[in-house]
Amino acid sequence: MPDVTDTGTIIGSIKLQHQPLEPASPILVTEDGNDTTMMQIDSNNNTNNAAAAVEEDEEEEEDALQTIEKLRSDDLSSRVEAARKLPSIALALGPERTRDELLPFLSDGIDDEDEVLEAIAVSLGGLVPHVGGADYASSLLTPLELLLAVEESVVREKAAASVIAISQSLSGADYTREFVGMIGRLANKEWFTARISACTLIAQAFPKMGPELRRTHLEYFAKLCKDDVPMVRRIASKNLGTLFYTVVDTLGAAVFFDKSNANYSLTLLDLYELLAGGDQPDSVRLHTTENCVCFGRAMALMLEQSSSSSSTSLEKEEIMSRIDALVKRILPLIAATIDDRSWRVRWTAASKFADVVHAFKTLHGAMDALVSNYEKLLQDPEAEVRTAATYNLSEVAKTKAMVYPAGWSGAGSDSDNGMDIDDDDDENKNTHRIPVAQRLVTRLVGLTEDDSVNVRAALAMVATELAPLLGKDASVSNLLPPMLLLLRDSSSEVRLNIISSLSLLNDVIGTDLLHQSLLPAILDLADDGKWRIRLAVIERIPLLAKQLGSEFFDDRLLGLCVGWLGDDISSIREAAAKNLQELTALLGTEWSVQNLFPRVRQVMEHPSYLRRMNAVQATALMATAMDVNSAQVEVLPILLEMHYDPVPNVRFNVAKGLGIVGTVFDRSVYQGQIVPILTLMENDPDRDVRYFASKTKELLSVSFEKST
Repeated sequence: MPDVTDTGTIIGSIKLQHQPLEPASPILVTEDGNDTTMMQIDSNNNTNNAAAAVEEDEEEEEDALQTIEKLRSDDLSSRVEAARKLPSIALALGPERTRDELLPFLSDGIDDEDEVLEAIAVSLGGLVPHVGGADYASSLLTPLELLLAVEESVVREKAAASVIAISQSLSGADYTREFVGMIGRLANKEWFTARISACTLIAQAFPKMGPELRRTHLEYFAKLCKDDVPMVRRIASKNLGTLFYTVVDTLGAAVFFDKSNANYSLTLLDLYELLAGGDQPDSVRLHTTENCVCFGRAMALMLEQSSSSSSTSLEKEEIMSRIDALVKRILPLIAATIDDRSWRVRWTAASKFADVVHAFKTLHGAMDALVSNYEKLLQDPEAEVRTAATYNLSEVAKTKAMVYPAGWSGAGSDSDNGMDIDDDDDENKNTHRIPVAQRLVTRLVGLTEDDSVNVRAALAMVATELAPLLGKDASVSNLLPPMLLLLRDSSSEVRLNIISSLSLLNDVIGTDLLHQSLLPAILDLADDGKWRIRLAVIERIPLLAKQLGSEFFDDRLLGLCVGWLGDDISSIREAAAKNLQELTALLGTEWSVQNLFPRVRQVMEHPSYLRRMNAVQATALMATAMDVNSAQVEVLPILLEMHYDPVPNVRFNVAKGLGIVGTVFDRSVYQGQIVPILTLMENDPDRDVRYFASKTKELLSVSFEKST
């Protein structure tokens, strides 16, 4: 075997995998034994085809040679490029030499830069067809096993993804011998990075393992959860919930009833309690909440499987009993994260609490405990935690579970953490229970008074989503008051968020109760010192018009919409013109002619040429949203009249505006009114006016010719 430690060995020995075709001899075709030749195929065609095939193969060979040469280049980018083209090298080498030469060469070059190793890890995942197919796919695991032990986490992640993809191609025997065997070796490596990779792969391989291997690898995983290196325990904690769900999905009720599998659930739960313990580093405890979500989904899956299976009633009762026992052990761990000394752990719990609630909503007795602890997150000392919890408010409320009112003595919670599960009979507990949304809405007033602007801004974004859950009466009595407080908040961001999210509340309670408080908030935001706030208000005006109707627009708001045409910021003025166009389209031509256009006409007479110019732009846009007759009678004459303006900037915007509205009208209007004005403007003293007039005239002429 050649020395594979040198790319020169591979380069010097590459040979074409396809031999050139021999020139075919002339073929004589006879019919019915007649000696007369019917046809002779020209042998030159075959010779030319063979030559072309040789030339193509030589080009592929040359590309492969250049790519291999780059693998030993001093330039990092060249090596990365070559690593990404491993399939082309393998194609040139052929399956056998790829296995015997290229893969060992890659294994010996494992000390390269991280960027190169990452590209190699990705490329190896796609080489199964180039090593001889599924029968030889296991040969790719050798270099990948080395990559799974390197220090850079990105390389390990890419290698793990390639290994998982390759494992799908392995036969049962190769899967057990090569893939599962590799995981066992990684789990027992001395260097901790290999053990980190094993944490990820055990859960992936579990479904296809045999009973003995499952027990063995569960022991490996338990050992990794107790590893001396915190980084190993962190990754083990990250994958613990996935492993538990995989075990339940694979074994189902056998987790409880099969003696050979009975230790799985308890062992993994013991590990969960271990990794959630207060003596673990923050980086390990951070995964407690995500693991709780996976455990909850797994138990819900067990409950679903048992209800749809042919299990006896006694077995179903036993499963329910076991699930209740698991819930009683898991929920206190969530309570511990909510009271954790690290704000990052509490923040993680707050940001994922909606997932926790949805995972446990079908499990008996869990919701009372979870909602109680969610309310504690809303009152956390850290503003970041309260903000994350507030963002989840509507999602938590959307669970259709019933809970006791806050402070209800029958909630069955005597412990400090509120994680005891009540055992009341169904009739008693359903009598006093209320929807989750009804309980959480009582917390809104307190959140509107929060010291943190971020908390109030988050509340303004999500609180109105409670309205469809509460209904009209409860929304008016419990939700509307805090929303009105937010509309008067000192922060412009809070007021903007509540205005942006009012549609759901409006759909439930109507516009009358909102009108008096909404308009002052909009007027305040319109004068905000931050131009982005003013821009956001303008962009939301059409939405409010659609929701609240034309009755919402009084003189102050109409004046505001037109007044934005004179804003100091160009983006505001452009948005104001588009806003007037959208309002015309939403509320109709008649409303626009009566309410908007007279005000825009007044702006056209303003001493400032900037305001007149913006009014011209807005007029042209509004005309496109009107019916043709109204646009011709009300808008076009005013627009044409503005070509007399003394400022060239206004005049060439008239030309541009005529290009916008010109296609709205028929040819007679174009020929009789628009063309004469454009012709005059083509002789304007200002060259910019002449340019835009000529350009508009040309574009309109082409447009009308096409329509004809």
